[in-house]
Formats: sequence, structure tokens, C-alpha cells
Amino acid sequence: MSGIGPPEPGEGTRARDDRHPEAASPAGRGRPSPAAWYARHRRIVIALAAAAVLLGGGGYLYASRPQQPPPHPPRGPAQAPYPAQVVDVTYLDARTPPPGAPPRSFGFAVLVSVASGPPVTVTRVGQPYAGLALTTEPPAPLRIRAHTARKITITMHVTECEKAPTDAGLPFLDVTLRNTRAIQTQSFIPGPRYAQDLSHALEVACSNRTR
Repeated sequence: MSGIGPPEPGEGTRARDDRHPEAASPAGRGRPSPAAWYARHRRIVIALAAAAVLLGGGGYLYASRPQQPPPHPPRGPAQAPYPAQVVDVTYLDARTPPPGAPPRSFGFAVLVSVASGPPVTVTRVGQPYAGLALTTEPPAPLRIRAHTARKITITMHVTECEKAPTDAGLPFLDVTLRNTRAIQTQSFIPGPRYAQDLSHALEVACSNRTR
């Protein structure tokens, strides 16, 4: 059967209303506005902002704190000076040998000083000539503190004139030193007066004259 006029909608068909477009969107699918999102998460936003302020303030205080100088390392044996670096031997004068000294003996006095560092112990005083023997008073070992000096009297006697020098041009003393850093044997040249006095004493001791 035919007729003239608009077709009628089928069963279950709904007309679209363009005047309310939001009605076409399912409920709960729309994006909320910033104001609504802030109202819903206001406590979280405030807590995060407060944490950021605290972290920023703490970092500034840590960076601007007064810097403490590094502590000085303890001064142990490795930092102490070598004993030969702080010890000096100075010649004083010739001395009469002590009573009971063997024949052909003579004496000298020297001053041993320590400039700095830990105490230094003089463990031995020697000389290079084979024909001479040597003793000291006070006897070694002798401990000397920093910034102090001790006088040592050296007594030598000739054991063999053939092995003793006829003219001691540049004589020296071998001194063994010990501190917390090291043990060293150092050769000290007491100077020209010591050379003259030693040469004269050797000449007298090995001549036919008696002292």
C-alpha cells in the first residue's frame, strides 16, 4: 500500500533534542572544572605545598650554615721530624781527662741541643779513627727534650799511634740519635777549633813527652 507523507519512526526510536547536547553524554563521563578538582583535592594540595616550603627552607639553612674547619690530624710518629733534622752539636772547649783515665788520654766538651719535636735519645757517640777509643760522660744513652741542651764530656785515648792521624784536618763525630720517627747516625763536624785541639792532643800523646 502506498501513500504520501513522512515516514513514521520505527518502534524504539527516540528523537534527538539538539537544544540539550549535554543530555546525550552519559552521566559521570564529563571532565570536572579546575575549581571542582581543587575543592575535591584541597587538603592534598595544601599538604604538598607545605612540604615543599619546609624542604626549601631546610635546604637553605643547611647550605648557609657556618662551615667548621677540618680537625687537625693527630701528630703521630710518621709526622715527627727526623732526629738529625732537629739536633745540633756545638764544640765548647778542651778538657782535662778525668782521674783514672788510661795513658795518652785527652778530653773535649760538646753541647748537644734539640730544636723541636719529640725527645731525642743519644744512643752512641763515636769517631772515625781506628787508633782512638772514646767514652762519654754522662754515658749513653742520654735523653734530651725539645728546646733543651745537654753538655757531654768526651774522653779519648790513643790505643795505637800508628793508626792515629798525625794531623786531623777535618775531624767529625758520629752521633747515633733516636726519636719516635727514626734511628739515625749523623756525622757532625764540630768546627776548626775542635780540629786544632784534637791535632795538638794527638801530637802530645804520640810524642816522647808525657802529659
